[in-house]
Amino acid sequence: MLSLTLLALVGSLTAAPADTTYNGVKLPGTVDVAGHALVLNGVALRKKAVFKVYVAGLYLMAKSSDADAVLAADAPRRLVMQFLRDVEKEKMCEAWDEALANNTPNASAQLKAEFATLCGYMEDIKKEQQFVFTYVPGTGTEVSVAGKAKGTIAGKEFADALFKAWIGPKPGPGEGFKKDLMGMK
Repeated sequence: MLSLTLLALVGSLTAAPADTTYNGVKLPGTVDVAGHALVLNGVALRKKAVFKVYVAGLYLMAKSSDADAVLAADAPRRLVMQFLRDVEKEKMCEAWDEALANNTPNASAQLKAEFATLCGYMEDIKKEQQFVFTYVPGTGTEVSVAGKAKGTIAGKEFADALFKAWIGPKPGPGEGFKKDLMGMK
């Protein structure tokens, strides 16, 4: 009897996380990043006033509710933003600038230049399209817009500053959004 219980427990620990559908957006339970299986940590809805803007999913090596630990770790991570409405490039660039100012005070000239590069990768995004940001240690953060790889920005410092937009001390979408991404619903 005990061995069957242990087998069931081991089976549940190794089973792949289930896919999640949130506000009509389906996100896989796991994704492969550079040979690592990342798990969906949390899902959140970005609202601006009364408008639903996008659904975001945060993928990590292992589930965590500690944003500081996620940012401190030099480990693969991914954030997917699937849009529920059209958003202009200029609005996204404003959001990146605001996120950097609010979460990385005294950012270096290099980091500011990297955020300018990020803005250059942006384009007007349409409903049902995605932005995907994938950090791989030693490689950097790959930026994908509407299914097209736009480029990779090197360094963990950039990745941390970018991910702080959602899970930093002053997340642009708000504390509730951050808590949802960190699986603290």
